[in-house]
Amino acid sequence: QVQVVESGGGSVQAGGSLRLSCAGSGYSSSCNYDMSWYRQAPGKEREFVSGIGRDGSASYADSVKGRFTTSQDKAKKMVFLQMNSLKPEDTAIYYCMLHMYRYVWYGCKESDYWGQGTQVTVSS
Repeated sequence: QVQVVESGGGSVQAGGSLRLSCAGSGYSSSCNYDMSWYRQAPGKEREFVSGIGRDGSASYADSVKGRFTTSQDKAKKMVFLQMNSLKPEDTAIYYCMLHMYRYVWYGCKESDYWGQGTQVTVSS
């Protein structure tokens, strides 16, 4: 079955950097999908951070533009989130979400698949 696993979270001081990784598995390399990063801070709703589409185009929330960069290695089924100039308000659990597009021939089922999340803590 499709699985998504995040890694790379941790604790840093304000102004520091972290790189999150997200690894997908359990699906054909011929499937088309988008991969996105979301985050959820304590007491707040989950919010979109960044995403990379099946065409390779990246998008970002206004709050992280210019500081975060999303990239991917499709051959390895991985997506990365490079986070620079981190601020205390970036503290949250970061989730990777894979949106799979339907492609019956390769057994690709249209659905959203979420990872378990990785904690990022930024201290002032």
